[in-house]
Amino acid sequence: MALIGVQEGSDIELDLRLEAVHEGILVSGTAVAEVTGECGRCLDPLAYDLEVNVQELFFYEGVLLSDEEDDEEQRRVEHDVIDLEPVLRDAVVTMLPFQPVCREDCQGLCSECGARLEDEPGHHHEVLDPRWAALADMAKPDRQN
Repeated sequence: MALIGVQEGSDIELDLRLEAVHEGILVSGTAVAEVTGECGRCLDPLAYDLEVNVQELFFYEGVLLSDEEDDEEQRRVEHDVIDLEPVLRDAVVTMLPFQPVCREDCQGLCSECGARLEDEPGHHHEVLDPRWAALADMAKPDRQN
């Protein structure tokens, strides 16, 4: 499950310019999408608008591509229609943070008990190495010999 993303079916605000060029249709502009998710450290909910730049050339159906251009990676105008979804998805996904955080200084959760460290500033646990447990028992003052 992803920590952050754009919800399926959500609105995207587009400010695009479509230009007819010799090889096809050049699409350029910006897209704004609402991103939702949770902080990777404390799991608090996140929501903000993400603006991405878009620029893609959709080749006309009859245009031959040069040898160095991979036909699979090139977008095409098919039956006078262009499909913007893969272009927008690629633009947004590459701008999403790998580890989203609510704040850069977010302390997250305690790895031992899951307590929110922001709420408990002095929170800590006595973690004893199990290899030393027998010696720790010997140091107890109420131990009888």
